[in-house]
Amino acid sequence: MALRLAHLSSLRTMIITVVRLIYVRLFKMDLHPTCNFSLSAKFDKTNPRGVHVGEYSYVAFDAAILTHDLTRGLRVHTRIGKNCFVGARSIVLPGVLVGDGSIIGAGSVVVRDVPAHCIVAGNPAKVVREGIATGRYGRLSDADETQTRQSRENNLE
Repeated sequence: MALRLAHLSSLRTMIITVVRLIYVRLFKMDLHPTCNFSLSAKFDKTNPRGVHVGEYSYVAFDAAILTHDLTRGLRVHTRIGKNCFVGARSIVLPGVLVGDGSIIGAGSVVVRDVPAHCIVAGNPAKVVREGIATGRYGRLSDADETQTRQSRENNLE
């Protein structure tokens, strides 16, 4: 079983590498080589040069990063900083800057810039927590401790 999971993981890594290559070389998106994303994440292909995702950031499933707005005639740059996490089914609207080390909650609609080291959530997204510390892919610095504690509690039951 573990062998199959390892094969699937390496297959996913290869697919992501190819998709990133297509986005960067063909569409001219600015995706840092260390950023990661779900295969169902949606990057705006109407203005692909406006998509910027920083190092060690993650864009979760069905999240959309938009860089154009036909109703207002906008074609702008949308930037996701370093060590950020863009939650599932969230939407980052054109021209938004997400600061380094920030987390966007699932299902959020981000209409304004997000300060660095914050968690935002909701529609429209609002700051719910400030001064957070994140590591790679927007993982909270105390996440490992929480996971270990929960594992111990589950083993005691």
